[in-house]
Amino acid sequence: MKRKNKFSMPVKYVLLILSMLCIGLCGLSFTELSAAPFLKDLTSHILIPSQQGLNHIGQWFSDKADNLKKLREVMAENEELREQNNALMQENSRIALERTELEQLRQIYHLDETYEYPKIMAKVIGKDPGNWFQIFQIDKGSADGIEVDMNVLSGTGLVGIVTSVSEHSAIVRSIIDDSSNVSAEFSITSDICNVKGDLSLINEGKIRVEDILKDAEVENGYTVVTSHISTKYLPGILIGYVSDISIDANNLTKSGYITPVVDFEHLTYVLVITELKKH
Repeated sequence: MKRKNKFSMPVKYVLLILSMLCIGLCGLSFTELSAAPFLKDLTSHILIPSQQGLNHIGQWFSDKADNLKKLREVMAENEELREQNNALMQENSRIALERTELEQLRQIYHLDETYEYPKIMAKVIGKDPGNWFQIFQIDKGSADGIEVDMNVLSGTGLVGIVTSVSEHSAIVRSIIDDSSNVSAEFSITSDICNVKGDLSLINEGKIRVEDILKDAEVENGYTVVTSHISTKYLPGILIGYVSDISIDANNLTKSGYITPVVDFEHLTYVLVITELKKH
């Protein structure tokens, strides 16, 4: 057996009936003064509660509309603040990059004054994958006078050496590369050593120094520079500072580590010495 649907009336019809009832009662109040007490009671029991209910409904809708308006205003304000925040972050990133670039240019300027060799400034335009600049490309080539085996500087000292050249660019191998070997010496004692690249150590900020004679009187913190007997590197270019010197297993030589003076994680500009080592 089917259940009967509950009777329901659209709200607009309820409001229409109540409105007509109000109008009718108002008319009766003018024509039948004797009905005044009855109308008063009817008004107090029906019309006033109905009016109050309608007022509550109207206030509810008004509050909801106000809340919706405020929500839209807050959302619009949040979107504006988000855009401003993104713009500020981009601006801060740009300023940080410019500050880093400016600092590197200052270092290049001081480096140019430190070494009296003829030099040309170049910008790094490419590198091998990874965090470190062990092999990278510069924007100067043979058209600018760049040749293979020219020494490359940055920061406060030696970066590496040019390994290949095209007309408008060149490839540089830095001293941290595993295949790099630099004949070096201690600036205080002139004892000869070999600086060997080791990418496995560069995360610690170090590379290797080997073949130090056992009797060499060298200590931690001594300065290491390119040697006068090197076949490719010009003499006296700062490489870094030695640490953790120990005697090798052969009991004939000593080895240790060097902290390079160049930041091989951030290279933007370099100086290429346009003079080759004379044999």
